[in-house]
Order: sequence, then structure tokens, then C-alpha cells
Amino acid sequence: MLDSREMDRLTKGLDSKSDKMRALAKAGYPRSEIAKYLDVRYQFVRNVLVREEEKQAKPAVGEVALASAPDSPNRIKLEADGRIKLPERAIAKLGLKTGEVLTVTVDDGEIRLMTIPTAVRKAQALIRQHVPEGISLVDELLEDRRREAVLESDK
Repeated sequence: MLDSREMDRLTKGLDSKSDKMRALAKAGYPRSEIAKYLDVRYQFVRNVLVREEEKQAKPAVGEVALASAPDSPNRIKLEADGRIKLPERAIAKLGLKTGEVLTVTVDDGEIRLMTIPTAVRKAQALIRQHVPEGISLVDELLEDRRREAVLESDK
């Protein structure tokens, strides 16, 4: 059953039917009730609301759709060929340049993209956790190579 009074209150002052549709949808009214109330076809309501959803999901050129918190994740769309477009804010924040190579890892249902320097830094930190303080893996490797070179020359 339509609640005409409440719908009148929600749409008061709105000029276009499209604005009224968006306001009523935001208030939680189903598309069929909105169509009856505004005396328009269901398809018209659907088209307006679907376009609105697409607009909110896809930022305009040069604009980044952000959630309420400034550092919260952005939504991106996976294209048919597997491509994604990173939000400009993320590109700027990371200082990425066109053509830069990134590493991709999948872990526990998450996809992570990293620049090569970041991946190297993380790998170094991981290795450093297992190497005692004061030990240089480079120095140990060089010493091993020197020993091997001496053994090779003795043959």
C-alpha cells in the first residue's frame, strides 16, 4: 500500500520526476511503488535508478569515487579483458608512472599490487626476521664464493 503522505513529504520541493525517483529510492521505496506514485512506467523508474547507480559506481574522468573515509578502499570495475583502472588518487599517492611494472599477489582472497621497490623492501624485511643481528648475508655469500673459487682452482 502506498504511503502517499510520506512520499509527498519526501518529494516536496523536487522539480523533476527523476529527482523524486532518486529521493524515494533512497528512502527505501521499491521501484514498483515509485512508478505507481509518480504515475509513470516501471521501466522509466528502473532506467533512472540504474543510471544513478552506474554514475555512483563509476567516477567521472578526473574524479575519484571515495567512500566516507579518505583512505578507505575505492571501488573499481573489472573489465571483460581482465583490465582494471586504478583510481587517480591511488596512482598519485603511490607516485606511479605510466608503464611502471607492478607485482601482483593473491593471498586469502585479496589481490595486492606493489611497485618493484616496495616488493623488494618487503622481501628484505621478511628475510631480515630470520637472520641474526650483525650477520650480513652478502658477506656470507661472498665468502662462500671465494671458498668455491679456491676449491675450483685447486683441481
